[in-house]
Amino acid sequence: MSRYSPRMHRTLVVVALLTVAAPLAAKDSLGVFDDWAAFRDPAVPRCYAITASETEKTSSPHQAYADVGTWPRQGVRGQIHFRTSREMARNSHISLFLGGKRYELAGGGADAWAKDKSTEAAILAALRSANEMRVSAIDDGGHRFTDRYSLRGAPTAMDAATVGCARVR
Repeated sequence: MSRYSPRMHRTLVVVALLTVAAPLAAKDSLGVFDDWAAFRDPAVPRCYAITASETEKTSSPHQAYADVGTWPRQGVRGQIHFRTSREMARNSHISLFLGGKRYELAGGGADAWAKDKSTEAAILAALRSANEMRVSAIDDGGHRFTDRYSLRGAPTAMDAATVGCARVR
């Protein structure tokens, strides 16, 4: 008899997230890889690897997730993005803890990105070797919050998303 596990919950949340995030857009599944999944949206076109936060969604207004996207026609590859579980305070310092290092992120509202291309490259490299990551900031109520992520399957999902858009020009 199988048990309902946190990993299964995150996979279901990722699928639900994608259904809610863009219900009118057709998406092709490129696969589910442990705690991450990869998709292609041929209408845009874009491909991305995505995971849901392990953070419990109790009092959080948003389902937190992380994604790594590619928009081949815009020349964008490997753009890291975080949807945080709460709205961040204006001018909040947003930190990503990954592979024993701290990276400063840029963003506002409930979204965050790498602050520059070199930080993004370092984050993408670290995603391939670390086991987990955390995004931390101050919410608009003045409280610190942290969204936690498993990186099981991240490298494979990122590769699947890259290959999924490799021929798009």
